[in-house]
Formats: sequence, C-alpha cells, structure tokens
Amino acid sequence: MRKNLIKLIATFFFVGCMPLMPGTWGTLAGVIVYLLVRHSIYLSLAAFISVLFLGFFTAGKAEDIFGKKDDKRIVIDEVCGILLLYILIPQSPLFFIAGFALFRLFDIFKVYPARKLERLPRAWGIMADDILSALYSYLAVCVFLIARTFLK
Repeated sequence: MRKNLIKLIATFFFVGCMPLMPGTWGTLAGVIVYLLVRHSIYLSLAAFISVLFLGFFTAGKAEDIFGKKDDKRIVIDEVCGILLLYILIPQSPLFFIAGFALFRLFDIFKVYPARKLERLPRAWGIMADDILSALYSYLAVCVFLIARTFLK
C-alpha cells in the first residue's frame, strides 16, 4: 500500500509511466494543475508548495522502489518546476507557451549548475534541477521583457 502511494505521487498519478517523453507529459500535467488553480494566487502557491513537499517526500523513496537514480517515471519534479514558473511569469498565452518550451529546454539540457544539482542525493537531486530550470526560464522571460521595453 505504501509503495503504491509513493509511486502514485512520484509519477504524478502515473503520468510518468506514459511511453515516450515522460518529462514532457509530467510538465503537461503541471500545466493542467496550474490551469485549474490559476485564478487565485493563493491556490497557485498552495498547489506549488504541496507538490514541492510531496516531491521531496516521495522522489527519493520512489528511486528505491524503481531501483534507479532519478528514474524517468518520477515526474513530480517537472510538475513542481512548471508550477513555479507559471506563478512567476506574466499571465498570457504567449508567455505560457514560451515558458513551457523554455522550461523543457532547460530541463533537458541541464544548464550549469543543474547537472551538479542533479547529482545531489535522493530527492534533493531530483527536485533541485527542475526548480533551477524554472528559475532559468523565468530569467529568460525577464530578459525578453527588458529587451522588448528597450526596443520600443
């Protein structure tokens, strides 16, 4: 029972078990969560904090269950990262789409020091690189907004 609950949470309701690109599916699941709570900053923050804590609680344990460090089926970190990003960026379809693409790129390519963070033990390594990817994506959006302001 306990192992099944950890799997359920770490794979974000088994979204991480979908074939091909589990990280992208996990990110899309996070987008859906955000769309459900976006009308309230309090709900958005509560969703992010809940997923953050659940991720730190289950990700390392899921590694033990799956028998592999940062197993691809563990996608609660992608859900957490995209929720953080969407809380930070301007609320518009353009930024949501750009943010999604940027987040996936930063998560896939592990821009320094994300690769080092990924090597942290257990849940710390799983969660930290996606939080950093969200922050890098946010900075990229900020650079775009600043550049757009100066180009007007």
